[in-house]
Amino acid sequence: MVCLGNICRSPLAEGILQAKVLKAGLNWKIDSAGTNSYHIGEAPHPLSQKIALLNGIDISNQRKREFIAADFEKYDKIYAMAGDVLDEIKYIVGKKFNPGKVELLLNELFPGENVDVPDPYYGPEQGFHDVYRLIDDACDAIIKKYSIQDPGNYPDQHSTLKQK
Repeated sequence: MVCLGNICRSPLAEGILQAKVLKAGLNWKIDSAGTNSYHIGEAPHPLSQKIALLNGIDISNQRKREFIAADFEKYDKIYAMAGDVLDEIKYIVGKKFNPGKVELLLNELFPGENVDVPDPYYGPEQGFHDVYRLIDDACDAIIKKYSIQDPGNYPDQHSTLKQK
């Protein structure tokens, strides 16, 4: 899961998807990162942590890390939270970019519409609740889509879904 700063949207997405993966009994590795160099080593935004906890998910141990080109080869699927993040991923990865590995997260809910997950960073708490609901619904779609697919699509049933 990849967003800009890896402190609001992508930590929520990592925590939500990880909880759903565990509940479904799937053996997937979930991670998140950010495309900018701000907030390295910081915990998620306090409101992201609060909203996650209100929904039974603890993301307080996550720490911001920067998305690197090696992530593109390490993970089976990468979810970007927004179009500008997808552009940054393309830039970071360069010639090794494969559009089949990267998707905007909300395309799981709204196929082909290229809808961004809004960045709640500067807004009121309600924005974090709204973002949580969008990501939660998208993660439900991911579980449904990939847990019933032919296991050959993800070797050893390990798929890493990364969103920044």
